[in-house]
Amino acid sequence: MILYNLTINIENDVHEEWLAWAKEIHIPKAMKTSAFTEYRIFKLLNEEDNGGTTYCIQYFANNMWDVEDYQENYSPGLLQEFYDKFPDKFVIFSTVLETV
Repeated sequence: MILYNLTINIENDVHEEWLAWAKEIHIPKAMKTSAFTEYRIFKLLNEEDNGGTTYCIQYFANNMWDVEDYQENYSPGLLQEFYDKFPDKFVIFSTVLETV
């Protein structure tokens, strides 16, 4: 199993709006791509007060090909929606992990 992990630090003044948007819009669009079999969303509890809240969205895929297809064909457009909706309000990075 492959884990595609997005870590997002979103400014506190928009984090509740972002979380609702992520759950109602962003995640359903990512899941519609059929690249992932399930997802989970987590909030980081032990972070320094940096004016933001950190979340991880974990998408689970059966194989690396599905993740690569998602990254090439779907992720750029979905990420652009993120930048358009919350400009200059977040920092995001992704990691890909494999079950061992």
